[in-house]
Amino acid sequence: MKKSNMFQYKDKLIFSASLISALSILIIILGILITLFIESYDAISAFGFFNFIFSTSWDYNQEIFGAGRALFGSIAAAFIAILIAAPMGIGMAVFIVELCPSFLKGFISSAIELLAAIPSIIYGMWGLFIFAPFIENTLQKWASSTLGSLPVIGSFFQVNYTGGIGLLTSGIVLSIMIVPFIASISREALSKVPQELKESAYGLGTEKWEVIRDVSLPYTKTAIWGGIIIALGRALGETMAIAYIIGNMNISLTSIFDPYVTVTSVLVNEFNEASGLQLSSLFFMALLLFILNFITLIAAKIYILRSR
Repeated sequence: MKKSNMFQYKDKLIFSASLISALSILIIILGILITLFIESYDAISAFGFFNFIFSTSWDYNQEIFGAGRALFGSIAAAFIAILIAAPMGIGMAVFIVELCPSFLKGFISSAIELLAAIPSIIYGMWGLFIFAPFIENTLQKWASSTLGSLPVIGSFFQVNYTGGIGLLTSGIVLSIMIVPFIASISREALSKVPQELKESAYGLGTEKWEVIRDVSLPYTKTAIWGGIIIALGRALGETMAIAYIIGNMNISLTSIFDPYVTVTSVLVNEFNEASGLQLSSLFFMALLLFILNFITLIAAKIYILRSR
């Protein structure tokens, strides 16, 4: 009886500790949400929820603030990053699992993990001092001379500002930062494809690339999409690297090379010196970014559940 009571006590203790740990996550998230709402209440009252989202004004003198350009910048930079990083990450995973020689797998896998471990501020410094000048001297000149003459869309590739910093540069650097997340998750998913499925496909006379296209990738598409969504959340919330290379100019975007703003770049550049309605507006922008990431996560969960 004593041993039985001891076991029951330990079970209850483990259950209570686990429950507290699980509930603490919900409490922290709820606390952050409530804090952001309270601090942004003045801006919500002054500008209105939807008016603040779509307004492009950011005037310190008249105290008129809007998150339109910053939200668009965050979404656009993340979209550019995903367009580049998704095929690269999936390609890395396919190569490691299906094509890479055994003696190279460990080296390449370690290199991918090292990319994920590099602090974002180092990406920002590299982007500002090395990558941005490279973009200015190569891609900007080529796009302006070649694509800039195209009708209708040509102006979107004209270079209005020099230095290489801007929306496209930020998106490319972000893509490098999130590639490891997509590659790692895709690699783990592809490595768990049942060998029997692939052997059956080979038995039917298919080539390796057909097995990858028709068996491995469809089998792991849910996990791969999950990795892409995780990477998207990282891209939306990235701060320091973006602050270095986005340009931080709240202007109308006329070219993909123009300097621009994101929610995180505005927060990191203005938060320390802000007060009053401006400070409340910054909290409001942080609340909107929180909601945007939450919506992204919910969309991913719905997709995964429907796929299953």
